[in-house]
Amino acid sequence: MDPAFIYYLIGAVLVLVGFAGVLLPALPGLPLVFAGLLVAAWGDGFERVGWIALLLIGLLTALSFLIDFLATVYGAQRVGASGWALWGSAIGTIVGLFFLPIGLFVGPFAGAWLGEYWHSRRVGHATRVGLGTWLGILLGTASKFALGFCMLGIFAFAWFV
Repeated sequence: MDPAFIYYLIGAVLVLVGFAGVLLPALPGLPLVFAGLLVAAWGDGFERVGWIALLLIGLLTALSFLIDFLATVYGAQRVGASGWALWGSAIGTIVGLFFLPIGLFVGPFAGAWLGEYWHSRRVGHATRVGLGTWLGILLGTASKFALGFCMLGIFAFAWFV
């Protein structure tokens, strides 16, 4: 069996698991996509995909960390969330993992809502904060998917050109 095929297979599995990780917070999504693309480039000794393409893909991976953090914080702060709501959202996200797939959507909202309600004792405000936090997470996830497809596009461009 050709060793390059094994590299390509491992790379493809890492990319697929990475895209699943964009949805599942327990997996490091785009870093796994980057690792998969790096392994695939390694498969042919970096002849088709060189260091410039890999550097660009690495920068997009680093940008994903910033987007992940800023999208959640921006969504929460936009509606006046307290620190309690941010902590609640993080805890709700973790707890939601045990109740897949619904927990991925309900967990962050419920955690932010409970945290804000604990802090302010106002149902309406807590609901706005929960929705704002959830919307921030949703936009962050969509942005990370877009970055992941950009990473694949850069890789494909370098591979075929």
